[in-house]
Amino acid sequence: MKYLMIVGDYFEDVEAMGPLDVLLRGGEDVDIVSMMGRNDLFTKCNNVLSVSKLYKDIDLSIYDALIIPGGPGSFKVLAFMKEVDDVIDYFVTNNKLVCAICAAPMLVGRRGYFKDKKFTVHPGFEDQIIGGTYIRSEGVIEDGNFITAKSMYYSIKFGLKIFEHFHGLEAAEKLRKSCMGE
Repeated sequence: MKYLMIVGDYFEDVEAMGPLDVLLRGGEDVDIVSMMGRNDLFTKCNNVLSVSKLYKDIDLSIYDALIIPGGPGSFKVLAFMKEVDDVIDYFVTNNKLVCAICAAPMLVGRRGYFKDKKFTVHPGFEDQIIGGTYIRSEGVIEDGNFITAKSMYYSIKFGLKIFEHFHGLEAAEKLRKSCMGE
């Protein structure tokens, strides 16, 4: 599988790196793509992440799934970019997997894509989502072609759920055990 992870400045470090690490350990191909028009991005924790791909240079059709980390970058930066809406629309209308964690499910849900779906999001962002059923008590939820996670705490479980979507529960459990050193 080939994954597109879109990031803007001030994304939550663990919400990007946790799922990335899980998927890479599972042998997956993940491109982290800057939505900022530059290769160096500033994380929520004041780190700098250098990526090799810019949004303007990619072809969305080669990807099987979209991953959007949360943190302030999702609601202070990505929320105001038309290109982010375009990426989400492309993945949804082409029935591809859309994954978002923490505040980032708001980017998908504000477009009405969670109508008739269950989802979770960081508490406080649920009122920005149109339709759907908010499940505050769940850390990670998969419903149809959407996987949502509530917070940074669930980053590894989020990555495992994404892997499970394409490879099944047995393969995901094997990967989980490998990550745990079992």
